Amino acid sequence: MKIRIAQAEDLDVLGPLFDSYRVFYKRDSNLEAAREFLAQRITHNESVIFLALSKEGSGLGFTQLYPMFSSVSMQPVFVLNDLFVNRSVRGKGIGEALMKHAMEFARAKNCRGLTLETGIDNPARHLYERLGFKKDTEVFHYTWEI
Repeated sequence: MKIRIAQAEDLDVLGPLFDSYRVFYKRDSNLEAAREFLAQRITHNESVIFLALSKEGSGLGFTQLYPMFSSVSMQPVFVLNDLFVNRSVRGKGIGEALMKHAMEFARAKNCRGLTLETGIDNPARHLYERLGFKKDTEVFHYTWEI
């Protein structure tokens, strides 16, 4: 397995993974829109996407980080917004490898760290906790949607 930063030429591999990720979260499949969304993030340098590939070049999974800043610590921080591993290869350490890759990337960028949110029923939360992510018990998380 190889993990690297996704580029525009990876959209044929990355697009179906991203579409499957959205379907996992109960959204309708829309491969064209998924590819366009990713193309915009990559083209405008708005996120960092790590892509896990098999030796043959097929897509195994990905994680997507969005840059932010912490005013209090005066450091950058990344929001780990997406983590997905293809159903056919789950349980083989790919998610953990992607997470560790993202953690090393944040360390190399001298960030405060990574932040994420996940559903209370998402089995990946066990991975996050095992890797040292702490559940926030000191602040509330609010959302406002239009």
